[in-house]
Amino acid sequence: MRGHELQTKLKALKLGGMLQTLEMRRAQAEDQRLGQIEFLALLLDDEIDRRQSKMLALRLHRARFEESKTLEEFDWSFNPQVPAEQLRNLATCGFVERRESVLLCGPVGVGKTHVAQALGHAACRYGASVLFTKTSALLRDLAGGRADGSWEPRLRRYLQNDVLILDDFGMREFTPTQAEDLYELICAKFRTGSMIVTSNRAPADWYALFPNAVLAESALDRQVNSAHHVLFKGRTYRPLRRPDGAGKAAAVDAWPETHQLDQPAESRAADSAPEARNEEESIAETLARGAPSRSGRAVR
Repeated sequence: MRGHELQTKLKALKLGGMLQTLEMRRAQAEDQRLGQIEFLALLLDDEIDRRQSKMLALRLHRARFEESKTLEEFDWSFNPQVPAEQLRNLATCGFVERRESVLLCGPVGVGKTHVAQALGHAACRYGASVLFTKTSALLRDLAGGRADGSWEPRLRRYLQNDVLILDDFGMREFTPTQAEDLYELICAKFRTGSMIVTSNRAPADWYALFPNAVLAESALDRQVNSAHHVLFKGRTYRPLRRPDGAGKAAAVDAWPETHQLDQPAESRAADSAPEARNEEESIAETLARGAPSRSGRAVR
């Protein structure tokens, strides 16, 4: 069979990977005196690689990341307090397989959105479907669905992915309609896939953002207690991006040592009151009594 005839057949079978490397592999087979099976195996590997690369590019495109970020690009030395080992373990995507969620909490500028997108990128490489969105954009979209009668198909679009990334969760209090939308989303996603959530607030502070305490407890109990908690502490990186070059990273005081992921807002308020006991006694008491949620269950 002539070369151009073989190329025509490969095109007809949509074996572009083989087509692109056919001449190179044929020369390799002649130089190394490869057998027919070895030659065919090389061509099949090329086709598999091409298809996998194409599917990865498609998953990354559909994820709608703001930026293409990976953990390999993250500057671990800038904030040594960032839990690198925990994040690298999460990047193996075992949480995706088990349909668990990840909560990334901490002050502004410490890399939460970078890490969320990096974990999403790792999930795409793992073979999972991912969707990234700002929480405010999701709520606007669902509100539009209520207005034009397309709420259910819009909600399904967020549920159909293996991993949903909600960035900037809990920036402000939710309206009753927004709270209902989040309740439906979280309860459905809890059964069907994983979520990655970034927030400037600790999960214990999310409850007060819902106007309906029962709705908040029902939704957040599922989300908070089925998730890996990652606390970011350290300096904000954003001043270093100033165009005049005069920026200098500042220490972030919004999340002091006493502000734990599972510490209720009421406890922190008591710690800061003038009549509160000294800091060491307060921390010891907090650790001793645990961190009850608003229903009395421990938030872990």
